Amino acid sequence: MNNHEIANIFDQMGELMTIRGDNFHRTLAYKRGAETIRDLGEQLSEMLAAGEDLTKLPGIGKTLAGKINELIETGGLRAFEKVKAEIPLSLLELTRVEGLGGKRVKLIYDKLGVTTLDELIEAAEDGRIAALPKMGEKSAEKIATNARALLEFGDDRIPIGDALPLAQQILAELKTLSGVERAEIGGSLRRMKETIGDVDILLGVKEGTYAAPIMQHFVDLPLVGTIEGQGNTKSSVILHTGMKVDLRVLPLRYWGTLLQYFSGSKEHNVRLRALATEQGLSLNEYGFSAEAKTPPEQRDTCATEAEVYNTLALPYIPPVLREGRGEIEAAQKGMLPEVVQIGDIRADLHMHTTYSDGKQSVLDMAIAAQSRGFEYIVITDHSQGLGIANGLSVERLEEQAREIERANAEMGDDFTILHGTEMEIKADATLDFPDDVLAELDFVIASLHVSLKQPREQIMERFMAAIDNRHVDMIAHPTGRLLGRREGADVDMSRLIMAASSSKTILEINANPARLDLNDVNAKYAAMMGVKIGINCDAHSADQFDLLPYGIAVAQRAWIKPEQVVNTWPLEKLLAYIK
Repeated sequence: MNNHEIANIFDQMGELMTIRGDNFHRTLAYKRGAETIRDLGEQLSEMLAAGEDLTKLPGIGKTLAGKINELIETGGLRAFEKVKAEIPLSLLELTRVEGLGGKRVKLIYDKLGVTTLDELIEAAEDGRIAALPKMGEKSAEKIATNARALLEFGDDRIPIGDALPLAQQILAELKTLSGVERAEIGGSLRRMKETIGDVDILLGVKEGTYAAPIMQHFVDLPLVGTIEGQGNTKSSVILHTGMKVDLRVLPLRYWGTLLQYFSGSKEHNVRLRALATEQGLSLNEYGFSAEAKTPPEQRDTCATEAEVYNTLALPYIPPVLREGRGEIEAAQKGMLPEVVQIGDIRADLHMHTTYSDGKQSVLDMAIAAQSRGFEYIVITDHSQGLGIANGLSVERLEEQAREIERANAEMGDDFTILHGTEMEIKADATLDFPDDVLAELDFVIASLHVSLKQPREQIMERFMAAIDNRHVDMIAHPTGRLLGRREGADVDMSRLIMAASSSKTILEINANPARLDLNDVNAKYAAMMGVKIGINCDAHSADQFDLLPYGIAVAQRAWIKPEQVVNTWPLEKLLAYIK
């Protein structure tokens, strides 16, 4: 049983135990365990075979380690079968409905026997849910609306490249409204996760500002398809695209805790509240107090997020690190990483021109790169085997070399254009150009675009052929995935990373938000193993250099430092490394 399967079972265990009413800390342990397992760079089965102690992993105690061992040895878990016998697995579908936690799902199941979304909608519309304790008509209406939205749009998470532009558009509109002093995107989108469930927009307003006009303006936006709820401090809508957006408005004095609280993650915030409790304090979105039931107006407020962390004797922790992956412990020890920033990037090593499937010339791409502060670039058009992308033959590659030479002369001494290729690793594990051609190039990328559904062994045979070739400098977007559209190849990432580490082959974080490949988990493992990282836009036009922040965010979430990223280096250092 692999890590993915074990993590899914732990997630389901946590949800079913929540519905059953188990202790919060027990259910949270399974969910945190699932997160840890997904973050691993190697298979648990291999770790056990090597005699490693799983309890040294964050969030894995003796109980969960025993469960992992049972799953790997037997392929099943007695505790999971027991909880499934008590709580129907179909109830997990109901927990996907916004506003339905485990307790409410249990109530609806116990009292009404509801187990599916269709039954849930029917019970909400005929008054049965409204009649339940602590529910009422408003709650029933929300449940029906959210369940219908789930049926229509599904709950597939939205790629960040689709979500962020829409969220920024809404944010820009709301910033202009009277009384609004601060405005930010919150939630997983602020943490720059590669996919998001919904969007949180947070506004801090002047004291005495009447929120109703702000809320009305929000729900009247042309992007809005359905109004899910409208109140004085929170309104919720579903856009025509199916994306859910929540707006929260509070007086500016609460801004620090509001922003921190609604940025998450849940695991990070649970740990912060535990630290507050250790100091005899209660922490929520309104501020600190000595008593949990202290009303908002009597709490000690924080004007900034930094004040929230300082109150807990912590340095400021950037949102991209707030995932409950040891960042608080690192902060307590003064060991938070100084992660790579956009300003550290000197170059882009992966781009396409009109020679293959790009939109602009070599010179146009160079001028655009220089205008963004880059010092050098590598032109890496596709190789001949990728006919669908107008890949270059050897003759056209030689022709391009002459054009690059002319463009270099025009750019002058302050900027350098290197000649490279994005070479296809073919389905039979051969490379698209012979060694004598590769030897003439400044930089060689190898990647997979075809036959991505081959078995893992064949995929890895292809990668090993590339990594073993002394001319190959970097592997680009290793899985070949397209977020929300195409699953990637079945890559043994642990093996790939170890091979890259041994051969000094660079691995790419592809900044195109449709790819973001390596992901943050694999990028973190690669950097820990000493692999050098390239963060590249894979630009097919000059405007796609603007995608760089997405790739930077992946590297930041992976705790990667500037010196670990090859395109933060001066050109001379990069050339020496690949030589």
